[in-house]
Amino acid sequence: MAGATDRSSSENTIVSPVANQHDSAQHAEPDVYDFAAIQAKWLPVWDELDPFRAGREGDTRPRKYVLDMFPYPSGDLHMGHAEAFGFGDIAARYWRHQGFDVLHPIGWDSFGLPAENAAIKRGTDPRTWTYANIEQQKRSFRQYAPSFDWSRELHTSDPEYYKWNQWLFLKMYEQGIAYRKAGQVNWCPNDQTVLANEQVVDGHCERCGAVVTKKALTQWYFRVTDYGDRLLDDLNQLEGAWPSKVVSMQRNWIGRSSGADVEFEIEGREGRVPVFTTRPDTLYGATFMVVAVDSDLAAELASGASDEVRRRFDDYLDSVRAESDIDRLATDRPKSGVFLERYAINPLNGERLPIWASDYVLADYGHGAIMAVPAHDQRDLDFARAFELPVRVVVDTNAPVTGVIPVIPLDEDGNPYVPDDLPPLDPASTGVALTGDGRLINSGPLDGLSKQNAIRRAIEILEERGTGRAAKNFRLRDWLISRQRFWGTPIPIIHCADCGEVPVPQEDLPVRLPDAAGLDLKPKGQSPLGAAEDWVNVACPNCGGAAKRDSDTMDTFVDSSWYYLRYLNAADDTQAFDPAQAEKWAPVDQYVGGVEHAILHLLYARFVTKVLFDLGYLSFTEPFTSLLNQGMVLMDGSKMSKSKGNLVEFASELAAHGTDALRVTLAFAGPPEDDIDWADVSPTGSAKFLARAWRISGEVTSNPDVEWKSGDASLRRITHRLLADAPALAEAYKFNVIVARLMELVNATRKAIDSGPGAGDAAVREAAEVTAMILDLFAPYTAEDMWQRLGYKPTVALVPWRKADRALLVEESVTAILQVDGKVRDRVEVSPKISADELERIARSTAGVVRAVGDREIVNVIVRAPKLVNIATRG
Repeated sequence: MAGATDRSSSENTIVSPVANQHDSAQHAEPDVYDFAAIQAKWLPVWDELDPFRAGREGDTRPRKYVLDMFPYPSGDLHMGHAEAFGFGDIAARYWRHQGFDVLHPIGWDSFGLPAENAAIKRGTDPRTWTYANIEQQKRSFRQYAPSFDWSRELHTSDPEYYKWNQWLFLKMYEQGIAYRKAGQVNWCPNDQTVLANEQVVDGHCERCGAVVTKKALTQWYFRVTDYGDRLLDDLNQLEGAWPSKVVSMQRNWIGRSSGADVEFEIEGREGRVPVFTTRPDTLYGATFMVVAVDSDLAAELASGASDEVRRRFDDYLDSVRAESDIDRLATDRPKSGVFLERYAINPLNGERLPIWASDYVLADYGHGAIMAVPAHDQRDLDFARAFELPVRVVVDTNAPVTGVIPVIPLDEDGNPYVPDDLPPLDPASTGVALTGDGRLINSGPLDGLSKQNAIRRAIEILEERGTGRAAKNFRLRDWLISRQRFWGTPIPIIHCADCGEVPVPQEDLPVRLPDAAGLDLKPKGQSPLGAAEDWVNVACPNCGGAAKRDSDTMDTFVDSSWYYLRYLNAADDTQAFDPAQAEKWAPVDQYVGGVEHAILHLLYARFVTKVLFDLGYLSFTEPFTSLLNQGMVLMDGSKMSKSKGNLVEFASELAAHGTDALRVTLAFAGPPEDDIDWADVSPTGSAKFLARAWRISGEVTSNPDVEWKSGDASLRRITHRLLADAPALAEAYKFNVIVARLMELVNATRKAIDSGPGAGDAAVREAAEVTAMILDLFAPYTAEDMWQRLGYKPTVALVPWRKADRALLVEESVTAILQVDGKVRDRVEVSPKISADELERIARSTAGVVRAVGDREIVNVIVRAPKLVNIATRG
């Protein structure tokens, strides 16, 4: 590799070596590693240089977009932030060294309940609490030194940002994707607001932990289900680039089922009731119908029943409203219900099916009603046994499902013969539903068909009769976006008694939040905005009459569903984002954040991206090309918390050990996706490693223009193997391995200085420079100071990656292990190209092997050239 002239030819104007001369002044500095002094020295330099600003005019480098999931400003940064943003910064710095113009922005997800609850507790405006926390986090971020482009900073609670949330809402409203409807919604009695299905975890509010109930409200939704197929099918694009766990979680949450919509007539009622089923082949086994007790259909049918049934239905409905969906769907709870004294007609065989209302059917699943086939569904069977309803077997699960239809043997009475070792086809007695495959029986034209063939034929019959059709259903539900809280994006709709729902004209955006002063923000079941009379009472944009603003605000997941696009032109007040900039930078090349967002945030961001694609604003349909999920930072095996007394504070660790030691510790602890137990790591050890590396940079005595090829070959081989291996390791997120290899290089360099060719050797300088360049990924302050001590101007962060000399990657010799009966008896240095025969010959003649074999008979020799020989003996 050539000297300084070649090394600097591809560096930009910010990064340039000191011309032909080592800065001798550096040797006057004390040889003491003082992380606080180094941090104080370089922060103002970086502020002045602004080296991480992306998209400078005339920059022709290829582009990379690296993004961290932006933080919520609930207080100062914590150890989880240190880990996540540390990993994201490694990626950003790596791609800059690889010659890319990297966009690595930062912002704050600053709307939401925590700020509002804190404001209520303190009697202040949510803005005060929110923006004070943002300033604190900014100070901590600056000290932690992520390579952010601060020029693109955004806060979702700024009107300049949420104006475009409202624009996005109105675009979806125009397309019918945003809509309002009445229905049963998840209600948090503590926060006094509705929750999307995804925000209910095991029946509890994911924010405060309160038990979630149901409440009838008219709310705003986005039609995510219209995108169900695309959200599911496009996951194929992300296989291998996203963690398999996240892809599986998304697939399971979307939960596509194929089957049929079957239309049932109900005696005495006009119009048919559609029922979705994945098993239309089992229609002949339907013996009753169940409707969700909290559905409109159940209320309608109950209204025509006897007084006694209506009373029992109302009491039952009241008890069910306090239950969570998780509880209602539990398989181990006793079945309950009310017979509604009404009957449905089976569209295939004309049988009358009694209709029951029960809690084990959900109003928002399919159409809120099911055909119950108790012989082949466990929950239906449990219900049938509880209320002594008929059970009819229509699938012979003992029959083979491949090949020709078998001839069924008969006993002496002419009945089908069933061998003793086959399970009985009698779920009513056994209490176990027959859920396996088989052939259809007791099903008229479907008899003898396998399941898949019977499903196809049943759908054909339904379509011929006009009573059903093939259909799909999703576990996914439309996204409920309205919230009854103050601190969020106002929904840009005006309600007029004459005109109905009227969108706010775009020229009137943003609809700004009013001053919180004088408003009671305490949760009380409706939005506090409704009490802001000067704000809520407006003239209708259509007719000019008296009207009211919609007083609900948007779910904060709307803010984060498209924020990656706002970074592209965060200060532009004329558009949400510039499609031309999106074409240049997006989608995000590397996204970093916690797996806890695998369903909520990631699903909504994917949905909004597809909407914007359909509207013609984007040329891609997936927002995040590659995803890295970090694990948790634990203490003594448990999640950190003040109540447990195991909280490790980010600020105190930063003060005690310094930014670089903290960052190296987190990177070295293990693979990013694994949890880190802080009790098992050593920031003190990381600091010692950094001090060793830093001291080497001050001991180098050769000039920057020294010819590296003249240096010690063995040290150069270690240096160039790391240069060659680190890119693949970085792109596979094996950051801990790179740190370990850096430690190896520092130790080898130290050895070369102390007992080898000395500090003046060209290989020592080369190793020190490569150490500084790669160390920038993990320890930017130390790396920058090393770079200066080695005679270069800032900043090392923009130094192009040194190319490995391929000749130095060829091993001159390898160590062959020589075993006798599995035990190591000797080692020899051999050529990497040695033949198996030659290696065996050498092994048999070495002193260690000769002694171990002695007079014993050699019965087998295994040779794995060039690294292993194992000789087996006996006698």
